[in-house]
Amino acid sequence: MVDVHQLSRRDARRIAVRAQLLSADRSTDVVDTVGRLTLVQLDPTNAVAPSADLVLWSRLGSAYDPQELLDAFDQQRLVDLGGVARVAEDIRLFRAEMEQWPGAGELKDWQRRMIGWIEANEECRRDILERLRGDGPLPASELPDSCVVPWPSSGWNNNRNMRMMLDLLVQRGEVAVAGREGRERRWDLAERIYPDVPAVPYDEALRLRDEGRLRGLGIARARAPKMPGEPHGVGEAGEPALIDGVKGQWRVDTAQLGQPFAGRTALLSPFDRLVYDRRRLDEVFEFDYVLEMFKPATQRIWGYYALPVLHGDRLVGKLDARADRGGRGARGCGAPRGRGVHARDDGRGGP
Repeated sequence: MVDVHQLSRRDARRIAVRAQLLSADRSTDVVDTVGRLTLVQLDPTNAVAPSADLVLWSRLGSAYDPQELLDAFDQQRLVDLGGVARVAEDIRLFRAEMEQWPGAGELKDWQRRMIGWIEANEECRRDILERLRGDGPLPASELPDSCVVPWPSSGWNNNRNMRMMLDLLVQRGEVAVAGREGRERRWDLAERIYPDVPAVPYDEALRLRDEGRLRGLGIARARAPKMPGEPHGVGEAGEPALIDGVKGQWRVDTAQLGQPFAGRTALLSPFDRLVYDRRRLDEVFEFDYVLEMFKPATQRIWGYYALPVLHGDRLVGKLDARADRGGRGARGCGAPRGRGVHARDDGRGGP
């Protein structure tokens, strides 16, 4: 029987910070950093810099040049899968899922509806693949929308036929993101973008993805509520752990146990994986954070794109920043110029 590791909150925070490459020992290579983090989200919001550049800048420091990220995509050392950057070799962990799209076993109603929509618009699917085969990579605006049945939705995606068709073809492993022109993605046949690596069997792939996610997070819940994108749970990866003062059991990456810790100070993207799981952020870091960019300006407390401030193993404040794009001395992704630093004051004690 595996012992349950007993951790303090400080232990847990340091494990998480170290796993996310935010301790004093900096990374030096973009692709290696993405691989060790497992993924980097590619949100295009550019209040300070695009999120991926902020994440990499906070790990590599002022030597980071955003062109390195673009070059890694152009060289197909990194791929954009579902709006996140991953090392290209990790595609092998998703091929089985693509091959059995939209899922194995008894399908749910929403999965059957997706199959029905693709089948109803089979001519559009073939038109897209034919156009990409001859002229790709292309932006969505240059692909034919020959759908005879519009995408049905009561919300954001209603009648967004091309967006939904391309997203589903990514899930099926037929098309892939080949790059970007500004904020617009370029598309091509997946066989031209992804490396030719064999699929890992589905169950094994899920296990390896859980293990990789835990290596990137250091400590996480085994189960987490389902949500779009990368899950927060890590299944049976690692070993069980308890955190003093926090209810429930966790899973910890044993490679992080007993390791020395030397911290530093860093500004984090709101989409950084250290802060993305808001429940873990509250329970382990005792830090309250809400991204307020979708709120009306009059309802914001911290600011449009406030950056969490990490100091050692504590999150100690939020910086409402704007990039000094005209500054002649700016390097890397640009030095954020703050409009205000807010120290944490949430009734739980100082940083």
